[in-house]
Amino acid sequence: MAISDFDLMLRGAALRVTRPRMAVLTAVHARPHADTVSIFSAVRRELPEVSHQAVYDVLRALTAAGLVRRIQPSGSVARYESRVGDNHHHVVCRSCGAIADVDCAVGGTPCLTASDNQGFSIDEAEVTYRGACPACVAAPATSDRTRDRQEKDRRV
Repeated sequence: MAISDFDLMLRGAALRVTRPRMAVLTAVHARPHADTVSIFSAVRRELPEVSHQAVYDVLRALTAAGLVRRIQPSGSVARYESRVGDNHHHVVCRSCGAIADVDCAVGGTPCLTASDNQGFSIDEAEVTYRGACPACVAAPATSDRTRDRQEKDRRV
């Protein structure tokens, strides 16, 4: 996306256009599923004077405005993505923690229909698929990453 698109996004959400907001939007769009440390590092390269708190505040404002989405798969730190406005899901690698988007399920989806909605008007389901990413599947099964992850899973 172009810088002018981020400017329009912020204005469309009734947010002031500031350098930190522009830098955070740029970082999130450039790094799908980035954690706050990665976002902060990217923003710091552009704006060395920005504080951690400023980045956290911007992420909160952008999330509240619906410009970014905060996700936190089980066992992971909070992450942010620019894909908003749809009900997509995620696949997480059990070995290295890589995350990728997965479009909504197709065909029969019995687990996405609540057996009893408890009176709620349900408009979204959150699904996290887990497995091994292509890089981890291709890596030797005895890699340090895999061994460390398997050991962590046994403790949980």
